Amino acid sequence: MDSEQLAALRSREGIAALADAEKLIDTDRLAAISTLRSHGYAAEVAGAALTQAVLRARAVAKFGADASRMLFTQAGLEQATRPIVATRRAARLAQAGVRRVTDLGCGIGSDAIAMARAGIAVHAVDADPVTADLAAHNLAALGLDAVVTCADVRDVPLHDAGAAFCDPARRQSGTGVRRTRRIFRPEDYSPPWDWVAQLPSQVPYTVLKLAPGFPAELLPGDCELELTSVDGDVVEAAAWFGPLARVPRRASVLKHRSVHELTGSGTLAGPVGPVGAYLYDPDGAVVRSHLVAEFARTVDGNLGDPDIAYVWTSACLPTPFGRCFAVDEVLPFSLKRLRAALRDRGVGRLEILKRGSALDVEQLRRDLRLSGDAEASLLLTKVAGRPVAVIAHAVP
Repeated sequence: MDSEQLAALRSREGIAALADAEKLIDTDRLAAISTLRSHGYAAEVAGAALTQAVLRARAVAKFGADASRMLFTQAGLEQATRPIVATRRAARLAQAGVRRVTDLGCGIGSDAIAMARAGIAVHAVDADPVTADLAAHNLAALGLDAVVTCADVRDVPLHDAGAAFCDPARRQSGTGVRRTRRIFRPEDYSPPWDWVAQLPSQVPYTVLKLAPGFPAELLPGDCELELTSVDGDVVEAAAWFGPLARVPRRASVLKHRSVHELTGSGTLAGPVGPVGAYLYDPDGAVVRSHLVAEFARTVDGNLGDPDIAYVWTSACLPTPFGRCFAVDEVLPFSLKRLRAALRDRGVGRLEILKRGSALDVEQLRRDLRLSGDAEASLLLTKVAGRPVAVIAHAVP
């Protein structure tokens, strides 16, 4: 989207075109544009309205009812913080006494919206003019007051920021089918990591939104590193600095809109012991925050191998921090033995998970030549350094 398309969408004609386009999103694109053109809309308005209608429909899964009043770009929607995560973060800032925040790299405004709703005065900044305009539109459309500035975040005065929230851009514009590409090296972020890393020295109340796989050793000083998952997917990391840091590591697991937190040092080694009647696969946020040892304590479990994040127990205890499997059989890994064991059980539908195994899951599935009506789970892992195959079934 460019500035002209955005202006067209916000015009009286664009608003009407968007309302009509929302009725045509399940229609072939060329046919839908033809219909909009027959209603008297200019070609560029019809195309922009239909694209926006499709984006709004996709955005409902992330933004709910708010999506119907917001405007999006494809990249902006993909990169926007999930509102449930942004709302939790904003609440934590408000509880810490934050009354003003500068949102550095605000994108389409997801975090700014949550912080404004939490009663925090927001100054949102983005270097891209269209993105800044989208953020301003979305805040206003939702009835929220905030100052939005188009500027390089490195030029923004921070002496009276109150708090700083920074989400450095980790995508770069591309060409052709790949409109954007992911950036993995922190030095290639925008703004670059060396500038982001010095923010806590300027603003003690600082929060950085990062990719889940961000190398923790690059984080400056003492901070809290939080990993967040939503319904099983690890969606982001956040580094909390200064008075906002409470513990070294936090795993925040959001399931069915309920929040569960596990905290610890992130340095403990889990107890190693024998296999048990049950096997837990910890949530990705627990694993990435290095809190498997703390998790093992909550279920009175142990690791079968010091380097593998599966937890064995003798009893099944309810927990939001991992999936529990009842173990049917543990085999030293052998394709022939495994195929025979699954055939004897009549397994035709098989979930395959792995930790500490280099096997290609889809190739293994073909090699197993499954047939039958039964279901099972297969966990490929190691016990005391030796490859094993665990036949199990998930415990609800």
